[in-house]
Amino acid sequence: MEKIQKTIGNNKFKKCMYIALVAILAGWVVFRFTAVASENARYVFNASRVAADVGLPVMSLEMKISDGVLYEPISVKNNRAYVTGDRVSKLRAGQKIGNGKIVSVSKSLDLETGMFLVRTSGVSDGLHHAEFSAKGYFVPLYAITDGVVYVSENGIAAPRNVVIARQDSENAYITSGLNDGDIVILSRVDAGDKVKVQH
Repeated sequence: MEKIQKTIGNNKFKKCMYIALVAILAGWVVFRFTAVASENARYVFNASRVAADVGLPVMSLEMKISDGVLYEPISVKNNRAYVTGDRVSKLRAGQKIGNGKIVSVSKSLDLETGMFLVRTSGVSDGLHHAEFSAKGYFVPLYAITDGVVYVSENGIAAPRNVVIARQDSENAYITSGLNDGDIVILSRVDAGDKVKVQH
């Protein structure tokens, strides 16, 4: 019994026991991390793994020629409105504004205001929107970056250059670069990303 007590009291024995306990604890921690990682790989949703396997889920819009309307804000008073040079080209006689319409758009600058005069008929005072109607492709502005949209080509995001003829605060009227049946990606992607289209 004394011999056992001496052995247990020995510093060398204590040191060995501490090392053994630390080794057992470290082994258990490694085992648990490995087990959890294995479970995660099998059962837990991993967005990057899913994106690589089946494609990144993206919102999209299938292109087809359709009737659309863009809106240009215009402030009218006494059936007259003044607009800047960069906006005058977006307005033309006959365009609908609220319950009335545009009668004429001045081609020359008004020297008093430094702006272009737009005359209307049947339009109440206040802020209105001049309507521009067209038949073609309409794409939300947020899906266009520097004249480029991304389309899904066989499940891969591919950049496509487009020509914007007109736009308002929300949508763009595209006259070139898109065809019927093209799937325009509305979500944020990079060229070459594998995508899973959701309508």
